[in-house]
Amino acid sequence: MTELIIAEKPSAAKKVAKGLSKSATEHKEKGVRYYTLINDEGEEVFVASAVGHIFTLEEKEKSFNYPTFDIEWVPSYEANKDAKYTKKYYNILKKLSKKATTFTVACDFDVEGEVIGYNVIRFICKQDDAQRMKFSTLVPEDVKSAYTKKGSSIEWGQAKAGETRHKLDWMYGINISRALTKAMKKAGRFTLMSSGRVQGPALKIIADKERKIQAFEPTPYWVVTAMLQHDQSFTVSYEKGKLWKEKKAEKVVKESNKADTAEVIDVDKRVWTQKPPTPFNLGGLQSEAYKTIGLSPKQSLQIAQDLYTKGVTSYPRTSSQKLPKNIGYKKIFSKLKKNTPYKALIEELTKGTLKPNNGKKKDPAHPAIYPTGEPAKGLKGKEKKVYDLIVKRFMATFGPNAKRQTTKLTFDINTYKYNAKATKTVEEGWHRYYKPFLRYKEQDIASVKEGEKIGFDKASYEEKETQPPRRYTKASLVKELEKQGLGTKATRADIVENLYKRGYADGKSITVSDLGLKLSATLEEHIPDIVSPDLTKHFEQKMEGIREKKEDPETTLSEAKETLIKILDEFKGKEKEIGEELLDSHQKMMKEKNTLGTCPECGEGDLMIRKGKYGKFAACNEYPDCKTTFSLPKKAKIIPTDDVSDTGHPMIKVIKKGKKPQVISINPDDNMSGDAKKLIEKVESGDIEIVDEDSGSKMVVRSGPYGKFLGAEDYPKVKKIMDPEELVEEYKDKLE
Repeated sequence: MTELIIAEKPSAAKKVAKGLSKSATEHKEKGVRYYTLINDEGEEVFVASAVGHIFTLEEKEKSFNYPTFDIEWVPSYEANKDAKYTKKYYNILKKLSKKATTFTVACDFDVEGEVIGYNVIRFICKQDDAQRMKFSTLVPEDVKSAYTKKGSSIEWGQAKAGETRHKLDWMYGINISRALTKAMKKAGRFTLMSSGRVQGPALKIIADKERKIQAFEPTPYWVVTAMLQHDQSFTVSYEKGKLWKEKKAEKVVKESNKADTAEVIDVDKRVWTQKPPTPFNLGGLQSEAYKTIGLSPKQSLQIAQDLYTKGVTSYPRTSSQKLPKNIGYKKIFSKLKKNTPYKALIEELTKGTLKPNNGKKKDPAHPAIYPTGEPAKGLKGKEKKVYDLIVKRFMATFGPNAKRQTTKLTFDINTYKYNAKATKTVEEGWHRYYKPFLRYKEQDIASVKEGEKIGFDKASYEEKETQPPRRYTKASLVKELEKQGLGTKATRADIVENLYKRGYADGKSITVSDLGLKLSATLEEHIPDIVSPDLTKHFEQKMEGIREKKEDPETTLSEAKETLIKILDEFKGKEKEIGEELLDSHQKMMKEKNTLGTCPECGEGDLMIRKGKYGKFAACNEYPDCKTTFSLPKKAKIIPTDDVSDTGHPMIKVIKKGKKPQVISINPDDNMSGDAKKLIEKVESGDIEIVDEDSGSKMVVRSGPYGKFLGAEDYPKVKKIMDPEELVEEYKDKLE
């Protein structure tokens, strides 16, 4: 017998193969790696991988009409040119499946992993079912155990729930987006618009918050403070806090300032116990990574997934806050101890009984996120920080309680009571194991005794205003979606990112664009079911029922179709009206997005981002009266700023994939230092000659959107380029 094991990604396939046999042989065909090994029964085993979703849903007969529900699974490379690379993985799986007699799915053990494996089994391997490996880490012992204990069938509940979710998301996303796009077209402009089953309610959440912020009217209030002296100066606050009338604040200050001293009338010290944190589930990790490292939910999920596929942490897409005993606490700590940074802390921690402070949330498929203890070599930057966060959180959950002391001092200043309050740690407990990710302030307070009189300088008051509701961040919005039961742990980060991509949301603290506000309000007015969290939650519960084998997929899809048909029938009768309401906001958004600033040449028009045959460029909108143009960096996202250079040219933020964002002037000459300009001038005049040592090619001056640079005269044969800024020091004596 010959077995084919299907992993979800190439890196996981390698871990599975090497976990089953150290002598597994690697093969490479057209850039695709797969593995062969002999199992304990002496049978040949192939291990190969998909590359995530190797199949996608597509309309059987393409059109731009709606509603449409006639869809089918097709290979991703046939549906999307950006997925062409998946074809070679498809072909390897097809080739190996013809040699196999038994099949095993070893994709991630969750809904998405089940769908990926199920599609490979039925569409490539032409099988009705397969065996199933279930693991939460890719360490060899867990892989071997999963293989030994593999199930005789795939997890049909997960497979059917996942397929139903894909079909629901496709039906809602395509049909609602087409409806909105057609509405815009009827209003006079063809513009691709987007919404979806979860995206609509998510937009409503941030739009509702934005409207509250915009409608908020600040109310003035006054706070009274006093400056006291005892060893050093410190500030105390009037006990009644906010005063809504200035005259009251004036009176308190006036009467307080008649005093010469402040009397300590109460010293209240309370020591309280702080339990260790609960283990990380995905939402908890995303929230903490945002607060402590500054990562977006999508970034932290991607890094956590990479750490999992490297075998150094467990599976991240989990809802669980529990660490079961069977993961082997002592074994993990023993391995981690070999990691020098953690050795001393672990030796200290493991002297006592190991019992984690488990949380309430469960996950039937996976435990909370934990480090495996495998060597974490080669981690850098943010990946290293996330790994450290996971390790420190794991250690902290086993730590002893911390103790903190809160001291509240009450002072009498001419019959008016003032307070000061501070909290500090008196027993580190688990804090010791969670550094540097602790976010607690250590506050000192004056050491005074009850009845003591201390120096009083003066009292004063300050006018303040009530503040509007706090905006969501990406992390807090993901948390809100989880709280409302919208989306899944695996999809929420992408839902939030899509709001940004569509131009509905912006900023670190989320602001909603005019288009986002208008879209949410228009849909809520005309077809509220599209943005209703209740309808979305209803189908989320149905899909959970399918996973638990309590609901029928076809019945759920039929109900969704009927609901969507009703919604879209209402929409069709209001297409033009809806389109006209959205058009103005869309045009305003596009103008803001593409306006770089005032044209420095004519001073009348605006420089606008335009698209041409060779990419994006900036041009004055007063053309043909003003023919000013500037090149813009290629293959980059261009974001306007409010700043201008010393020469009056607009500054732009340039974002390129995998590179740090740059803020530059659209005038290339502004982006060079004086010495670099001198060097360029002398190369152009022939006073300085620079030759590339490797190729012998003379370097000549060339121009690009970032400014002038030196490129090989023999280009394209020689592709050497040099930054004049980096050559200034070498040629400094010739520049004077």
